[in-house]
Amino acid sequence: MSIQMEHLDRGLAAVCTSEGIFISWRLLGQEVSAATEQGLTAADFRLYRNGVLIAEITDSTNYLDRSGSREAEYAVAAVINGEEKEQCRSIRPWETPYLEIPLQKPADGVTPAGQSYSYSANDMSVGDVDGDGEYEYIVKWDPSNAKDVSHVGYTGNVYMDCYKQNGTLLYRIDLGVNIRAGAHYTQFLVYDFDGDGKAELMFKTAPGTKVIRYEEGAPVSEAFITLLPEDEAAGYSHNDDYRMNGAAYAEHVADLFEHWHEHEEVVAGHWPVTLEECFGIAPEYSYPLSREDAVRLADYFLDVYAPSRSERNKLREFEGFILKGPEYLTVFRGETGEELKTVRYKPGRHDDGLMWGDYSWNRIEPGNRVDRFLAGVAYLDGKKPYALFARGYYTRATMAAYSWNGQELAETWYIDSGWVTMNNPFADTLHLQDGRNPGFGGLAKQGAHALSTADVDGDGCQEIIYGSATIDHDGSLLYSSGGILPEGSAAPGEYAKLGHGDALHVAVVDPDREGLQIYMVHEEGIHGPYGYTLRDAATGEVLYGGFAKEDVGRGMIGKVEPAVPGLQTWCSESHLAHEPSRGLRSAKGDQLDEQAPGTNMNIKWAADMTTQFISGTFEEPVTIEDWKQGTLLTAEGTRSNNGTKGNPCLVADLFGDWREELVVRVADSSAIRIYMNTEVTDRKLYTLMHDPQYRTGVAWQNVVYNQPCYTSFYLGTDMNWSKVPVPDLL
Repeated sequence: MSIQMEHLDRGLAAVCTSEGIFISWRLLGQEVSAATEQGLTAADFRLYRNGVLIAEITDSTNYLDRSGSREAEYAVAAVINGEEKEQCRSIRPWETPYLEIPLQKPADGVTPAGQSYSYSANDMSVGDVDGDGEYEYIVKWDPSNAKDVSHVGYTGNVYMDCYKQNGTLLYRIDLGVNIRAGAHYTQFLVYDFDGDGKAELMFKTAPGTKVIRYEEGAPVSEAFITLLPEDEAAGYSHNDDYRMNGAAYAEHVADLFEHWHEHEEVVAGHWPVTLEECFGIAPEYSYPLSREDAVRLADYFLDVYAPSRSERNKLREFEGFILKGPEYLTVFRGETGEELKTVRYKPGRHDDGLMWGDYSWNRIEPGNRVDRFLAGVAYLDGKKPYALFARGYYTRATMAAYSWNGQELAETWYIDSGWVTMNNPFADTLHLQDGRNPGFGGLAKQGAHALSTADVDGDGCQEIIYGSATIDHDGSLLYSSGGILPEGSAAPGEYAKLGHGDALHVAVVDPDREGLQIYMVHEEGIHGPYGYTLRDAATGEVLYGGFAKEDVGRGMIGKVEPAVPGLQTWCSESHLAHEPSRGLRSAKGDQLDEQAPGTNMNIKWAADMTTQFISGTFEEPVTIEDWKQGTLLTAEGTRSNNGTKGNPCLVADLFGDWREELVVRVADSSAIRIYMNTEVTDRKLYTLMHDPQYRTGVAWQNVVYNQPCYTSFYLGTDMNWSKVPVPDLL
């Protein structure tokens, strides 16, 4: 079955080193004819310097020209069945050990509360937006006051820029005041969905979102997205500002209470009929509540009840959150930023988080669990890419899949766990596991701060690994994983879901097993059976894991012990219940070391197919570390993103051979830098971007807590080349 993938150019790049000029290029998926135990049967290459043949390379896609110079021009040509094909466009070596792309930083701003903020380049993605075979770079700009959804305060606008590799800014999309800035809000997809050879952009928008076109570095036009006709008729406009302050939120609560008797959960008998019963106080008011009584109860909730639950419940200080107003999903033309289609975001928020559980824990967080978004790309039919947009994972969980044909955004399927029933939205004691939707309820409470897309069951179509549950390619629920609570847990012997987690990896961890495995950490603590698990991706069965009394926040996999078969796994250790669970583990679950590498982000950097790790947080420079050799690269003058998470802007196989490049911002965000490994490798593998699992992984890498992407086949020092799939590309 042929699969629709990008038509990439040779990706030729050259770097000056102390030993000469390192040159690297792509082997394309369509240039591979077979996979054998010795390696891939594929195109060979001839390398030219200044038009003169200097080398014929058969065992790799890189070369060290010890006689080369900074002024030399290089080109390569593929040799297939003895016939030399056309040479690629010639290039000159980078003048620095990295490729630097200048950026146009947005101007500083001031919030309605008078607080100033500035901008930093944050998450990135890539796509060929103009069809020339070379990637363009999509940069998300985050303001310095970007916040997790559980933190109070205004944020500045989010911007999305599209840059050519030479630094030309094509356009900027200003998401406007009605899209909050933070890791959980703007999950953006860059992909060629309609197969025309040019990538589109898709992400959540709102009234106030506009596209600004640039020419020669200056803005030349701007246009707002299209409001849906029913919204325009209802009086919504691009001048609207739905951000709330404390007074507006108090009014919002009073409105909710005034209509309490009409609430669907009250009418259905799920919730108490009086607010006094909800708050555990003596009955005092008659229902329906008068406006005056609704305000009195709102004051009690804000000033007495909420603070009694947690000293952090300072709801009078509520500001900057967006609880109302239209929510859209927009498709943009990747080359120009032109709006192609805008539809309603599905599902809508429904409410301010009341039915999502935002008021039911001790920490009351309106607008939190309701505004948790995920996005991804999956080859649901095994042939073409579909866009995935989700909402919710702590309680109710939903996802919609769409196809784009260049004209219409068509819903392919929609999955919804349904509401998780509560007996009191302000102090739930039911704590049910599943949602109310028959057949899909198991999806509830299982989502992670990331997702993954992969063919887990070998049917040629990709599934969606939604944390501790997996959605089949047809929108059905393939499985929802759980286990028996052990001694030391909240209810030993009872069954519980694996639940939410902050890190998720889907790869061939154990090459002795059929298919893929899922390594994930979980934050359920004493209420969950495991703090970390390695699961069979086809069935969700736990292969090994360890119980933890509190949240296990980080987890990672990689090939760090070359002599040990398979990949290794590890996680943050402070809350693991048993000492043998600590440190580095093999693919079989055996403890290898009491220590372990870092957990921020991994990178396939080394010539021998071991895995390296990216470090550097806050004001530290970004580094690449090796478990055995220590620091391999210090990217002086650069910074990572998202505080302690230490994420680079992107890690992906952007050009050159199969190894990944590191993309990071300079300290003042005036540019991004792309670092490429210049160590010669004798491993001949096609570009990872022509493996569908890896390529869709690059598309979702920017989602929430950025996670690495992995190939559909085992990649490591002990690689079985005969099991590398030969791409069948359209």
